[in-house]
Parts: sequence; structure tokens; C-alpha cells
Amino acid sequence: MNENQKRGSFSGTLGFVLAAAGSAVGLGNIWRFPYLAAKNGGGLFLLVYIILALTFGFALLSTEIAIGRKTNQGPLTAYGKLNSKWSFLGLFSSVVPIIILPYYCVIGGWIVKYMIAFLNEDMLGTTADGYFGGFITSPVFPIVFFVIFLFFIALVVYKGVNSGIERLSTILMPILVVLMIGIGVFSLFQNHTDGSVTRTGLDGLKIYLIPNFEGLTFKKLLTVIFDAMGQLFFSISVAMGIMVAYGSYVPKKTNLLKSVNQIEIFDTVVAMLAGLMIIPTVFVFQGQEGLSAAGPSLLFVSMPKVFNAMGGIGSLIGIAFFLMVLFAAITSSVSIMEAIVASFMDKFKMTRQKATVVVTVIALVLGLIVCGGYSFYYFELTLPNGSIAQVLDIFDYISNYVLMPITAILTCILVGWVIKPQAIIDEFTANGEKFPRRGLYIVMVKFVAPVMLVFLLLQQMFNFIK
Repeated sequence: MNENQKRGSFSGTLGFVLAAAGSAVGLGNIWRFPYLAAKNGGGLFLLVYIILALTFGFALLSTEIAIGRKTNQGPLTAYGKLNSKWSFLGLFSSVVPIIILPYYCVIGGWIVKYMIAFLNEDMLGTTADGYFGGFITSPVFPIVFFVIFLFFIALVVYKGVNSGIERLSTILMPILVVLMIGIGVFSLFQNHTDGSVTRTGLDGLKIYLIPNFEGLTFKKLLTVIFDAMGQLFFSISVAMGIMVAYGSYVPKKTNLLKSVNQIEIFDTVVAMLAGLMIIPTVFVFQGQEGLSAAGPSLLFVSMPKVFNAMGGIGSLIGIAFFLMVLFAAITSSVSIMEAIVASFMDKFKMTRQKATVVVTVIALVLGLIVCGGYSFYYFELTLPNGSIAQVLDIFDYISNYVLMPITAILTCILVGWVIKPQAIIDEFTANGEKFPRRGLYIVMVKFVAPVMLVFLLLQQMFNFIK
């Protein structure tokens, strides 16, 4: 049995694209993209996001997938294969998913709880704020749902690339997209009268799609660019080892450029569908102020309020919504765990089964710490960017706002100036394919992307543009 057979591989382009897109289509697209779009002038934000996806996002995504296929290694060992002096970069990119996986699975457990709550109509007669606060501060129930979610993810990864990850993605991703389209279309036909004011879903759609240049200054434009870049950076799952790991499972015959383009399109469409699904609905039932919610408060407080305000049909829409969010959380969590498992397999020569068990134990221990941060040892800490944080927020800040930008910056330096961009381009053209965006790629990876990432790192760490 050769090395490829031991590690596993995707059966073809479709399986790879759906798995990679499933990784990209995570909670960030659902709970952060709509908020940023509403905050940053609707269509203006969408325009900036799409431009960045075709340039900045293309360069980073292409680089990581090509590194994975070129080295046939997970992130922990791939960078050392490119240049032995840069092995430390593999450690950086592997630490990120180890930090993210536990708290992502904790949130996945919350989603499971809410889907069950809407099925059983448990939220009737309670406030969304009180229900959420009561649940996450419970010393037992968050742990139970976290463990259920984590063990399901571990089972998928345990089964391997083809039988587990690819099969799951080919089932869940089409269902997820159908649910998003259905809920999005439903949101457009909603209307609600608040006193003398009637708001409709189409009014919310205008806020989402029509660019708002009112009060636009250079400083405001910079904010829009940084917000769009930050969202894209997290959305396409770069700098956390995932795309390197998935790239290592891509057969040599696969057209990489075609696959990267498909992943970008899929991710952008789903991100825009998230906005279509959430912004009109929230605007109808909560007005402009309702669009200021993001993160867990959007999913677990604002959206339940909206569903309760819909009346009888709200429970059905709530079930469909949290089922869709659950699928997104599952596909993303599987990819995060796989990045760690691939690294352990390649570095320590473990079997997939042993690596999965080890990673699950690590995630279990760290996840229990995250759960306890809301109950056993709750505390608040002010982060350098001014936000108030507890355990989950600290994990998120270190991984997403510090380590990921640093990893991406160093990757651009390695590829742009050490091994040179041609090494990546050669991987894209290995089967005689053309690489029409060659000039764009070289300029982005050598000059533009690293500079943009430095500013993004400083902005997210210290929030100097307010």
C-alpha cells in the first residue's frame, strides 16, 4: 500500500470542491457576513468583497491548496517540505485549528440544542435573551450537547477522506444550499407593522443590495475594505491548515485552477445567500437596529426573536434555519479536525484512527474549559482591541485575530520570496493547464497580500480605525 492509499484521497473534483466549500461555508458566513454587509453600506460591501475574493482570496486559497498537493502532506509537515528552515510555519498553521476546534464544537452543541428546542417548542413563553443565557450558564447541558456534536464530527473524520468527509459533503452541501435559498425567498415576502410603520422583506433587500454612499469618507472606506478582507480571510478557511490538508488529498490529475474558481464561487454565493436570508427577515421584525447583531447574539437571540414574532409558521422556519446552520457547522468542524488529524498522521506516523482519537481527547479537554467559562469560572477580560472577553472569546482572538494573519503573512513571504511564486504556478500547470491569472498571482502573493495582511493584523488586534 503506497502513501497516498494510506492517507486517502478525494475520488474526484466534485468531492474535493464540495468538501472545501463545506469548510468555507461556516458560521462566519452566516453570523458575520450579514452584519458586516448591513453595517458597511450594503451593496458597497458586496462589491468590495467580490473584488477581494477575485484577487486577495484567490492568491491565498490557490497557494494553500497547491502547497498541499505539491507536498502531499498535512500542514504540520508541508512547509518543511518546501524549505526545511520554514518548518516552524507548519507549527503555526497547526496550532490554529487546535485552538478553534474546541470552541467551534461548543457552538455546534448550542446549535443542536436550539434545533431541538424549536422542534419541541421549548422556547414558547420565554425570552430569547433569557433562554440563551440560562442555557450557556448551565453547568451540565452545554457540555452534553458539546460532547454529542464533537463525537459525531470525530466519527466522520475517523471514517476517512472518501467514506467520511467526501460522502458527508456531497449529501449536506446541496441540502444546505436548498435550505438557504428557501429561507431567503421566504424572507422577501415577509411584512410586519410596528405602530404606523410597515416594513417588508423587499425593503430589507434594498438595504442589502443597494450601495449606500451616505457619509462615505476615506476612513469609512478603509473600514469597509478591512471588514470585507477580514470576513473573506476567515470565510475561505486559509491560514488554519485546512486547505493545505485538503489539497494534499487532491489527485494529481485534478485541474486545480478550475477547482479553486469553483470553491470561490460557491463560498461567495453562500455568503450572499446568508445575507439574503437574514437581513430582510431581521429588518422586517426588528428594524434597522436589529441589523447590529452579529456572532452568537445573532443566531441565538435575534433570530429566535424573529421566529417567535412570525407566529405559528415561525417554529417551522426556526427548525429549517437551525438545521441549515447545523449543517454548516458540521462541514466546517469536520474540516478543522481533519487539518489536525492529517498533521498528526504525517508527523507522528499515526494511523487515521489513532490520530482521530488523540485529537478528539484534546478537543474534549479544551472544550470543557470553554463550557466552564460561562459557568464554573466565569470572568471578563479586556482584549487589546477593546472588546470584553471570556474564555471562548480569548480562544477566538488568539486564533482568528493573531495567529491566522501571522501565518498568512509568513506564507506569502515563503512563497513570494523564498521558494518563489513559480513553484506554485508549476503545480497549477502540471498537467498542461493554463494559468491565466499568473501576473495577478505573482503581484498579490509577493507585494499586495502581505502588506494588506499586516494592516489587517494591526486593525484586528488593536482596532486603530474606529
